[in-house]
Amino acid sequence: MTNQPASRFAFYGRVSTEDQQDPEASRNWQLSRSRALIEPAGGKIVAEYFDVGLSRSLPWKRRPQAARLLAALRNPNRGFDAVVIGEPQRAFYGNQFGLTFPLFEHYGVALWVPEVGGAIDPGSDAHDLVMALYGGMSKGERNRIKIRVRSAMASQAATEGRFLGGRPPYGYRLADAGPHPNPTKALDGRRPTTASNRTRSPHPS
Repeated sequence: MTNQPASRFAFYGRVSTEDQQDPEASRNWQLSRSRALIEPAGGKIVAEYFDVGLSRSLPWKRRPQAARLLAALRNPNRGFDAVVIGEPQRAFYGNQFGLTFPLFEHYGVALWVPEVGGAIDPGSDAHDLVMALYGGMSKGERNRIKIRVRSAMASQAATEGRFLGGRPPYGYRLADAGPHPNPTKALDGRRPTTASNRTRSPHPS
């Protein structure tokens, strides 16, 4: 099952609401990663399974969309040859990969993830290690990654002069950017602003 030809893919993804993530934005990002992996190989997503508002600690059988996907594996007329997961750290937790992947093997359905560059090889210890590492990644570790990314963004802003929020630099004006893209924050009445219009006003004395 190592990078075997597969043209029809089912996509699986998941988003939790504990961090007030926007489900649509998260889904689009995971789909984008999935398509970037399979399209160069001629693959196309023909079915989607996406769980919203559920912790990854829940077993697949207790997630509605994951359970539907597992049931579809048993159907010879399922309509897809392989499954692609854009972010395995959102799909698997602890030993879930080790409990779930044998079902993919049994029904002859390849499982593709970006972290191994294609289909997971059931005979590869390296692939098993990669998936085990993602399953064992704690929320604290994921938060540390977020901090490193934000620090890098702040450094880039300082270097390139990009505006990241707070008090705008001298010469900029804030403009209302409309309703907040996060539905939860939009319900609270929050509205994002953007720094625009570089027309300089007289420098305050």
